Amino acid sequence: MKLLLDEMYSPGLAEALRAANVDACTVLELGLAGSSDPDVLAAAIADGRTLLTENVADFARLSAEHVVAGQHHPGVLIALSSRFSRRAAGIGPLVAAVQNLAGDQITDRFVYLQAPRKP
Repeated sequence: MKLLLDEMYSPGLAEALRAANVDACTVLELGLAGSSDPDVLAAAIADGRTLLTENVADFARLSAEHVVAGQHHPGVLIALSSRFSRRAAGIGPLVAAVQNLAGDQITDRFVYLQAPRKP
């Protein structure tokens, strides 16, 4: 899976994902900091990257518009802040949630990540 992490995510999350063999980069790393949401989605699509974001409202609309227009996108993953902290303690669970989807087909889908269950 190739991921583009939206602006709210730290380079530390991208590093942790890469350490877990997920091809991840941030909006900041691509020089897209401050870009509009349509531009972020366009960059993800152009590079074949699934977008990871917390921004439900904007990206639900944008991804739906894209599909309704007959276009495709690599998928949008939603990591709600109520489920995943952006602090260091939240990195491990978020990486695990992404890894749980590694074999799933998410093209054109809008997927809410689930926090891994604690044993």
